[in-house]
Amino acid sequence: MDSDGNIALFREMVRYEGALYLWQFDAAGTLLSSNCPDETVLGTAFSVFGCRDALMAHARTHTTPVVVGTSLGTVWGAVFERQGDAVRRILVLGPVLYSGLSLKQMERGYALYNKLEMSLAWKNQLLDAVQKVPCVPNTVFFRYLAMLHYCANGEHLDIRQVPTEMLPDLSPITPNKGTDRHKVYAAERALLDMVRNGDLDYAGALKTSALLSTGVPVQGRDPLRQAKTSVTVFCTLVCRAAIEGGLSPDAAYSLGDAYIQSCEDAADLGTLSQMSHSLYDDFIRRVHQCRTNPAYSRAVQQCVDYIGLHLTSRIRAADLAALAGYGEYYITRRFKQETGYSINDYIKFARVERAKTLLASTDQPLEEIAGALGFSSRSYFSQCFSQVAGQSPMEYRAAVRSG
Repeated sequence: MDSDGNIALFREMVRYEGALYLWQFDAAGTLLSSNCPDETVLGTAFSVFGCRDALMAHARTHTTPVVVGTSLGTVWGAVFERQGDAVRRILVLGPVLYSGLSLKQMERGYALYNKLEMSLAWKNQLLDAVQKVPCVPNTVFFRYLAMLHYCANGEHLDIRQVPTEMLPDLSPITPNKGTDRHKVYAAERALLDMVRNGDLDYAGALKTSALLSTGVPVQGRDPLRQAKTSVTVFCTLVCRAAIEGGLSPDAAYSLGDAYIQSCEDAADLGTLSQMSHSLYDDFIRRVHQCRTNPAYSRAVQQCVDYIGLHLTSRIRAADLAALAGYGEYYITRRFKQETGYSINDYIKFARVERAKTLLASTDQPLEEIAGALGFSSRSYFSQCFSQVAGQSPMEYRAAVRSG
């Protein structure tokens, strides 16, 4: 059975009933694709609110789909495509609302999520995204889930066999306030380091920007006002980081003032969400431009930019030569002449710099960091890191966190 073709057909069938969001994860729970327009904020909610963990736990002991609900009224359903006894892929429908979101639910949800160590902007983006979530009666939603299960596994299912799990109300996500604050600070620093370095490969840092510190806890009943305050603070931090990265104060302050005025003029949360992303991208690109080495030829600068954007992929000299439009021998010699490093050494140094950010801002094990950045093993990663940084990865992590 062609499950991919069946799932594509399922997507076309439900498209006429209102755009349901369909997410595809691998067996480990890593997102492969989605058609959700608010993928970042709802995807973060899916993980933070425990839905992902609940679905993964269900998959270890059951073969049937499962539905999980949250305190805000959002509902997710998961189907587990199996290959023999193993899970090949996890297909998630949602979130949906069984009925419209009432003002009382919104107020309760806002108070509930204020418990989380997440930015005000993210909470506001979440509530704005939830208001656009499709309303699907529970009986219809369960039928869709049974259809999706058939498309994935070729098995008919009685919808009464699908369990529903209500997740408990959220509690503060860390009892240890000091530890949490440190993680928030580390995430903020990583976000701003991307600006200082003019790092165009910032998508991962921006995706975790929900952990940006909120500063002084601001409470109020006007979500739009709170979001404006949050974006203004974010703009100020990014502006300072851009100056530290080499952007002139005149240019940085003028750009920051323009964004802050646009923030004040914004009439809805969606506009503010887009503005937050736009200003971050704008400042990073300006810093990157001013940090571009004028001594580099166009071909070498192309190679440098490509390396910076593909540190998690395999990078070959032949690919760089094709990009620059020269032969491999010529581009490797030209690269060494202009940068002072061989292509392989430059890639190694660039990956170590990215590893520093991950070590400082995340709790990822060394094996994961090494694998993500293309090192063949943890020991080789540690060897390269020590050569470049003068200390082991664990020593660097301990030092930067103690500071």
